[in-house]
Amino acid sequence: TDDIVIIPAFGTTVEIIELLTEKGLDIHTYNSTCPFVEKVWNRSTTLGDSDYTIVIHGKHEHEETKATFSHSRRNAPSIVVRDMHETQLLVDFLLGKMNRDELLRRFQHKISKGFNPDQDLKKIGVVNQTTMLATETQEIANLLYTTMVQVHGQAAIQSHFADTRDTLCYATNDNQSATLELLKSEADLAVVVGGYNSSNTSHLVELLEQKFVTYYIKNADEIISRDEIDAYDIHTATVHRHAAFLPEKDALRIVMTSGASCPDSTMDQVMQKILSVMNIPNIEDVIV
Repeated sequence: TDDIVIIPAFGTTVEIIELLTEKGLDIHTYNSTCPFVEKVWNRSTTLGDSDYTIVIHGKHEHEETKATFSHSRRNAPSIVVRDMHETQLLVDFLLGKMNRDELLRRFQHKISKGFNPDQDLKKIGVVNQTTMLATETQEIANLLYTTMVQVHGQAAIQSHFADTRDTLCYATNDNQSATLELLKSEADLAVVVGGYNSSNTSHLVELLEQKFVTYYIKNADEIISRDEIDAYDIHTATVHRHAAFLPEKDALRIVMTSGASCPDSTMDQVMQKILSVMNIPNIEDVIV
């Protein structure tokens, strides 16, 4: 047939790969999986060969985390933690503050089959869904490292905790680092451009919301006029129309950034639309 199957940048599960192979598809030629995602998978395999358990920092319902979990559980016990709160549950177990049954109950949909915390949390390595906040992944790794030192001692830590810092996606990390730098500036508002189902874009919004009135839009069409904009609310997962979009002042300072997979052309169109509603003809006149 003429059907087309595309493996996206965040990859897919082992089960789907096997199904596609059975159907005769050449997945090695037609595979757009991000090399940084594959690096996480490869490191998970290596860690599993050395009897480490894989702790995945990610959203267990996200397609990339599903794919990473599918690959890692083939070779190693695996568990998914969403944030520092869930990581603290692992810490509580490791320090004897939570029993085995309670831990298994809390992570019942986020662990590999047959997961045995008494045995499987003696040696761990942390990898992540590459679109998560790299700073949070590092905080999670640091917390687990400190806990493993408490449990096993500094002298033995290399036998119980794997250094996986080199698996962090530098593209996502660079984008997040640049956004953190933007927080040091002064501005009237922020505009973030990207798909509404984009995990890495939503994290940029989270960062900028700490300081600025932030509008999350998918393209230039969301800008209605100088006074109105349709923007996505990451907290309610809904789009709202906002009034008083651009403040009435002579010189506006607008912070802008975009998600990792947002085309440059889309970003350019958004900038041009903002200039258009402000009646500014030349983009070179306003970019700092």
